[in-house]
Amino acid sequence: MKKIKKKVWPEYFQRILDGEKKYELRLADFDCQNGDFLILKEWDPRIQDYTGRSLEKEVTFVIKTKNLKFWSQTEIDKYGYQIISFK
Repeated sequence: MKKIKKKVWPEYFQRILDGEKKYELRLADFDCQNGDFLILKEWDPRIQDYTGRSLEKEVTFVIKTKNLKFWSQTEIDKYGYQIISFK
């Protein structure tokens, strides 16, 4: 288990805090596994600084899309991806 610190913009931070947003879409440039903890620190891009608010969330599921071959490149180029959260 590790703790991974990441920036989150205010509008997304607030939705996570309110319990509305229960997922993160991130570039897979770091290792993240079930049981790890994300330390989400609110970052304000207007002032280029942290606000001082943070949340800790346990990772319950990770999927990396680089090697998934569900769709053709043509379909991906036309439609893109969407991440769907559900409970």
